[in-house]
Amino acid sequence: MAAGVLIAESLRVGTVVDDLSLLVRKIQRSASGNATLDQPPVWTLIYFDVADAEAEALAAHLSKALDTSGSGWYVDLHTAQESFIVFPGRVLRYRRGDPQGRAEAEEYGRALGIPDSQLDWPT
Repeated sequence: MAAGVLIAESLRVGTVVDDLSLLVRKIQRSASGNATLDQPPVWTLIYFDVADAEAEALAAHLSKALDTSGSGWYVDLHTAQESFIVFPGRVLRYRRGDPQGRAEAEEYGRALGIPDSQLDWPT
């Protein structure tokens, strides 16, 4: 199973994400502690699992649903072998443990204005 975390506030207003085969493991609402000025101070985190075979399609679907207003959002989704870092309009995929792949995803995130403190997905 692939595991991921989606911050509900990262979805574009009016977007619908449906026809999903997700297992929601946990929903948590908490102060982010490191929100940027463009992000709300309280986030709703949705921890989910999806079949490995569906991870790529889900990543593509979520990339179309994320807010593009410059708030610096992403979704992390990972299987045992791969990481999918989902940005608005773009998915960066690399083998887990690949420092170059992770560095490229972090660099892209920084270019979107995401602070280093939020570039904290699992290795």
